[in-house]
Amino acid sequence: MAHPGKRRVLITGVSGFTGRHLARSLSNCDWEVIGLGHVRLDMEVDHLDAELGDTDSIAEWLAKARPTHIIHLAGLSHVVGDPLSFYRVNVLGTESLLEAIFRAGIMPEKVLVASSANIYGNSDRTPIAEDAPVRPMNHYALSKAAMEMLVQKWFERMPIIVTRPFNYTGVGQSEAFVIPKIVAAYRRRDEVIRLGNLDVARDISDVSYVCNAYEKLLVSDAASECFNICSGEGIALQHVINAMKEIAQYTPSIQIDPKFVRKDEIKELVGDPSRLYGKVGHLKPVALMDLLGNMYRNMVDTPAMSGQKAV
Repeated sequence: MAHPGKRRVLITGVSGFTGRHLARSLSNCDWEVIGLGHVRLDMEVDHLDAELGDTDSIAEWLAKARPTHIIHLAGLSHVVGDPLSFYRVNVLGTESLLEAIFRAGIMPEKVLVASSANIYGNSDRTPIAEDAPVRPMNHYALSKAAMEMLVQKWFERMPIIVTRPFNYTGVGQSEAFVIPKIVAAYRRRDEVIRLGNLDVARDISDVSYVCNAYEKLLVSDAASECFNICSGEGIALQHVINAMKEIAQYTPSIQIDPKFVRKDEIKELVGDPSRLYGKVGHLKPVALMDLLGNMYRNMVDTPAMSGQKAV
């Protein structure tokens, strides 16, 4: 049972990459953490192992667990995969969670739902603000855009905010994502690194920056709004490679592998953090060299976490 007056946060997808970092960060800041997912973390005070679509079980559990805040991270996060699964998990799973909250008869102080900056697609704006047109280019992005539209119909029933994180990474992210793939290859000192499109630029943050933004939004007065989670700085993939050469002090052969090249690749994805900063104050991004250096130094001793929300 929750302790009276104690902040208790439910994190769905708690055992994923973002969930693990966020649970640790919030626990260290004296939040009680409860989780929904298949793996229970050490800091959790309560946990439910259930699928997102199991509305009845989640509602029954929430009525007892009574979280004061909810962060919905669970979902499919890689842009390649079975199309039907994206909609089943990202759209219908989110609807199931919101319905369970309603059925449980609780009123959280805040419900934060993680979407994705991928919904912007190849925007004609740089940096991209929240009012930019939505142009999803794959089923992952389409499912997130549909999820946002679904969530809006719940705005009048509970205090919901939607976040659109741009690319972020950090220690423990799966090598299915390009930044940890590159860092791991340099750590192993691979002679050849095979990549896809190199002529792309991304707004890249450290996962700690994202966790900080989420915590501040949780206790803000924001509701019925969406927020970009980004730094406002575009970083070319070639810049990441050059930085890793300096960190690792060696130069591998970089080869373009056609199987990693996406026809619908977004060339540039850089966000405008003005709305976020206006609500929670300025957040200091982690410098790229510090981010990559930390991943490089800690990769061997850190088990890979499954990627829950890094786009």
